[in-house]
Amino acid sequence: MRVKQLSIFMENKSGRIAEITRILASAGIDIRALSIADTTDFGILRLIVNKPDEASDVCHRAGLMTALTDVIAIQIEDRPGSFSEAMQFLAHAGISVDYMYAFLTPGDEKYACVIISTSDPERAEELLTKAGVSLLDAEKIYSL
Repeated sequence: MRVKQLSIFMENKSGRIAEITRILASAGIDIRALSIADTTDFGILRLIVNKPDEASDVCHRAGLMTALTDVIAIQIEDRPGSFSEAMQFLAHAGISVDYMYAFLTPGDEKYACVIISTSDPERAEELLTKAGVSLLDAEKIYSL
């Protein structure tokens, strides 16, 4: 049930994000969610897009360094404590969260989607499912 995430390694300079998003837009790639981690000299732009394989190819042809990685997408109620509950299941099992980012699900104010990269994705999916946390499949995320 994993979702493909596109990571783009980029220089930390003015206009770089505009250039990358223009490349994706010109290929008809729609961004569903994103996160940026940066340092002084470079950054990693992590994206969930509607067509990850095509987006990776387009970026490679444009000379960008990219990687496709599997991440987990969970749907949680938009209420105090629901995110904490999901994280407690992982913490009690000793599963580390490498990084995450979240967004509200379009058209459904009751839920939020959290993209998670963990030290043990298979086990994390199993535990979250057993705990009643909704995992979203790739097609659902790509079609939002």
